[in-house]
Amino acid sequence: MRAAPTILHLDMDAFYASAEQAAKPSLRGKPVVVGGLGTRGVVATASYEARRFGVHSAMPMAQARRLAPNAAYLVPRFTLYRSVSDQVMELLGRLSPLVEPLSLDEAFVDLEAGGTADDTASALEIGRELREAIQAVTGLSGSVGLAGSKMLAKIASEEAKPDGIRLIEPGTERAHLAPMPVRTLPGVGPATADHLRRAGMTTVNDLAEAGEAELVRLLGKAHGAALHRMASGFDDRPVVAERDAKSVSVEDTFEVDLHDRVRVRTEVERLADRCVQRLRGAGRSGRTVVLKVRRYDFSTLTRSETLRGPTDDPAVVREAAARLLEAVDTTGGVRLLGVGVTGLADYTQEDLFAQAAGERAAAAPPEGDGARPQGEDDAREGAADEGPGPEEAAEQLAARRWPAGHDVHHEVHGHGWVQGSGVGRVTVRFEEPGATAPGRVRTFRVDDPALRAADPLPLVPDPPDYSSWPASRPKSRSGAGAPGAASRP
Repeated sequence: MRAAPTILHLDMDAFYASAEQAAKPSLRGKPVVVGGLGTRGVVATASYEARRFGVHSAMPMAQARRLAPNAAYLVPRFTLYRSVSDQVMELLGRLSPLVEPLSLDEAFVDLEAGGTADDTASALEIGRELREAIQAVTGLSGSVGLAGSKMLAKIASEEAKPDGIRLIEPGTERAHLAPMPVRTLPGVGPATADHLRRAGMTTVNDLAEAGEAELVRLLGKAHGAALHRMASGFDDRPVVAERDAKSVSVEDTFEVDLHDRVRVRTEVERLADRCVQRLRGAGRSGRTVVLKVRRYDFSTLTRSETLRGPTDDPAVVREAAARLLEAVDTTGGVRLLGVGVTGLADYTQEDLFAQAAGERAAAAPPEGDGARPQGEDDAREGAADEGPGPEEAAEQLAARRWPAGHDVHHEVHGHGWVQGSGVGRVTVRFEEPGATAPGRVRTFRVDDPALRAADPLPLVPDPPDYSSWPASRPKSRSGAGAPGAASRP
């Protein structure tokens, strides 16, 4: 525990949904839900306007649609989210060499290690400046928590939401935590909370007063002792700059349970190829291939095979995943399939040779290459086992070729985004980030040659230069001064 609140926790506000609202003027101030749009899709993020209707993350999309039928439902655009996340992490890196990202929109920062704060006043000033910088560079808001430990800094940022800053003074941790529910503490999930409730403990103060011996008796030595320390306000975990990925994986949930064994194997091979693409994108190779199968009854099976050495060869991963599939009974139907690689390592000379050999041997181009007929994999991915009719297949192909919310460009009308598709048509709203009014709407045939998919536009086309921050105040590229929203007290 520190004597000064020099651990900062940043959490971007409703990140995916806020990014979509910033990119699409017509959605600002309106309920927006981002996630999988199929019948088995789940909510990834809901805007604060959508949350007023009871929509929240991890909720089934069908339930969200019942609660907020008039919300905008969009497919995630991870290219945009990663780009904005890189901008935010670059700003955090200017504050300290110790930045611990937890996800695209969340991170801890050790301000003491960066020499940017050493007491309450300097920590608050840096927190306010950071929020202004994020607003100026990305157009989005983030909430900041400051405390003497990671646990309290994260609790403070949650209390600051949305769009605020909160500091918990060192020495007040025990009193601050006391009235909070036990679920506030890290490691206390629904099952543990229910177990503690049956023992008469519902608040953090109950845990602290119960004593370490009682919690060890209830939860075991490691968990009980750790929980008592946290309930007493103690958390000495350091901010760790490098959080090395332990695995790379991809998975898909299917609209209709898969029963055809050939179709299941085809999907496993496709997932293996996608997994290797991510593996190579991260500059890694892996030693263990993992297959995940969720069956019709929600039972989930995991099988793994460890290879003789690390690889990033798609053929090797496909074959290993196929072998693992042979040991799994899928006759009742499959809801979800996943392929992953663990035991990650950096590239070795042998990996590079294997990669080159695999690329020479591959007859088909990689996913997304123009040499393959457009939508071929997508049509196969969306098809039901018994085979959809021509009209249904066309609708599935259109929805996957033109996902709701994704970027497009028209030769005449310019940049826009897909509002929806169906009956052989795709509806596009033509607008760009920074526009002051909603854009116009046009409808086209799904095969219109003038319409094509496009990359996302930056949320802030010409952000101010923060290269000298925090040593000096930033200057606008136009010389007009440093923009940025004032911090909420």
